[in-house]
Amino acid sequence: MLRNTRTTILNSGTPDEKRAEILDYFHKTYSIDEQLYETLADDAAFYLRAEPLRHPLIFYLGHTAVFYINKLIVAKVIEDRINPRFESMFAIGVDEMSWDDLNDENYDWPTVAEVKAYRDQVRQRVSDAIEALPLTMPIDWDNPFWAIMMGIEHQRIHLETSSVIIRRVPIDQVRQLPLWDICTDTGAAPQNQLLEVPGGEVRIGKSRAHPLYGWDNEFGRHCFTVEDFAASQYLVSNREFLEFVDSGGYQEQAYWTEEGRRWLQFSKATQPLFWIKDNAGYRFRNMAQEIDMPWDWPVEVNYLEAKAYCNWLATKTGQPVRLPTEDEWYLLRDRHEIPDQPYWDKAPGNINLEHWASSCPVNRFAFGDFYDLIGNVWQWTETPITGFDGFEVHPYYDDFSTPTFDTQHNLIKGGSWISTGNEATRDSRYAFRRHFFQHAGFRYVAAEQVIAEPKAMYETDDAVAQYCDAHFGPDKFGIANFPKQLAEICVSAIGERPMKRAMDIGCAVGRTSFELSRSFDFVTGIDFSARFIRIAHQLQDKGLIHYQLTEEGEIVSFHEKRLSEFGLEGLGEKIEFVQGDAHNLKPQFSGYDLVLAANLIDRLYDPKRFLSSIHERINSCGLLVIASPYTWLEEYTVKENWVGGVRRAGEPFTTLEGLEEQLGKQFRRLGDPRDVPFVLRETARKFQHTIAQLTIWEKHS
Repeated sequence: MLRNTRTTILNSGTPDEKRAEILDYFHKTYSIDEQLYETLADDAAFYLRAEPLRHPLIFYLGHTAVFYINKLIVAKVIEDRINPRFESMFAIGVDEMSWDDLNDENYDWPTVAEVKAYRDQVRQRVSDAIEALPLTMPIDWDNPFWAIMMGIEHQRIHLETSSVIIRRVPIDQVRQLPLWDICTDTGAAPQNQLLEVPGGEVRIGKSRAHPLYGWDNEFGRHCFTVEDFAASQYLVSNREFLEFVDSGGYQEQAYWTEEGRRWLQFSKATQPLFWIKDNAGYRFRNMAQEIDMPWDWPVEVNYLEAKAYCNWLATKTGQPVRLPTEDEWYLLRDRHEIPDQPYWDKAPGNINLEHWASSCPVNRFAFGDFYDLIGNVWQWTETPITGFDGFEVHPYYDDFSTPTFDTQHNLIKGGSWISTGNEATRDSRYAFRRHFFQHAGFRYVAAEQVIAEPKAMYETDDAVAQYCDAHFGPDKFGIANFPKQLAEICVSAIGERPMKRAMDIGCAVGRTSFELSRSFDFVTGIDFSARFIRIAHQLQDKGLIHYQLTEEGEIVSFHEKRLSEFGLEGLGEKIEFVQGDAHNLKPQFSGYDLVLAANLIDRLYDPKRFLSSIHERINSCGLLVIASPYTWLEEYTVKENWVGGVRRAGEPFTTLEGLEEQLGKQFRRLGDPRDVPFVLRETARKFQHTIAQLTIWEKHS
């Protein structure tokens, strides 16, 4: 049954059994994803911008398929692309991150038929990979099958997020289908009340030996002692929330945070998004139907609305009412010994699509004296997401968690009626921007325990912190700042040529892009790593970064750097930072007077492809500047793709000779190569001193 599948247990069974289970899980996931889009009335609905801050649904139709190919290439499970254009167009742009490219002028969306044909190709390619890939047990996050599971669980996330967008599509553009039947039960809403919850210690975080797939933010260790508190017996119902609406809660600024007031000004909201006001009162929008208002169903709001309600209720009752923290949610959940998916016989709440394709009354699923501890709708918390102690980024997907560690994304817990797979497990940790809508509501708590205010986070990822220091830290051993040197060399080389647009590909955390923007009208900074791009955006948006460096052992130092220290403030409007693959850039990245590729070519899996096509993005007589230490490693680039550093006919063949060979038809080299040193700090007493060779190439007119 498509609507009742369970995530795969990865540490038991024989390889043959597990391969069959994963293949079945993959095909059921792919099929129900496609069945979701059948609720759209016609192809035109795929191109509507139903949610203004997200792409039209045609993007998501392509995105889940593209994700499999892109991640399986990263994991070296497959080598060849199916459709490079699609695998660039549909790769990035899911959450409303500051780097989302939501400009319709940059997209020439394909037809629905073309995307569906591509999806069929991907389905066959992944199915073949599952059947052919060697499998050893158990499957952990170092196992290639982890990439397969990553694609499946990612697709199940989008089963839910796309259903939220469909819920915004005009009602005449959707249709109700039997697979997505809704709950028909409704009645008087129960009277909510606060029930006492004794405090205790919370322990969360997975070990690498955990039997279920998990996203990187679920791993690590977290312990916390929760004080006694009281929690609402039910999720807040539509009827309970109506009192807030009727009392002018949306108009009373005192109940709203500063962020909430800005959102109100932007959205003009006067009621929950899925309420429809008419002459008779209110109706309710489900995914594909408008129905009479089910007052006993949970209200669905964003964090800002939930927070305002809590502030209103605190004022009304005189109690310290707020949303629960992640720790309080876990304490309440674990006190009730709820079985975890996939181990339950039947979903104990309205979750995993095992009951309805909608919410249901808030008093339907009891857990002791409480209701809906899991399921029905997600529950907003007061906790901005961050990593646990021991957090590590998974190398296959470095932009799943880290872009949300910005204090702007709050955790939602418990799952909704359409939360399946990993989403329906105890340890899942998903977070959204506070103004975003999911199938999410809330329960409130009364608690005296003080919540620590989220602070600017110090970047703890060693590689990222080292590049923060290399770009914005002090010079080392008398060697000038490498990113700044590169920008100065580029500007000097341009001479009298136009200086309208520059591309800094492999931009890392962005110093060279900022330096180039002093002279160029516009700069595009591109890096494959979302971890680096996140820092560049933080600099662009806030003008500062925080990072920690290892001094020795477990001793660290903390650093804050501001663009104003380097005379780079006010330049952010001239720069766009984008996560992208140098092998497969989007078509709009063209028309540049300068392209800088620094410390890039020896980290590409196919540098020859990059070198053979980069001329297409450079204007006539424009410059290509390459800087690299030529550190060729098969870890990054198979030897047959090395540009140089090999022997031909027994004789040394250098990378400089390889560059001449690859670029000679489209470019001429200007001047002699030059050495540009740079230093990366690992600890207070250990540094990497590297010398990049820099060459400048002019595109033929």
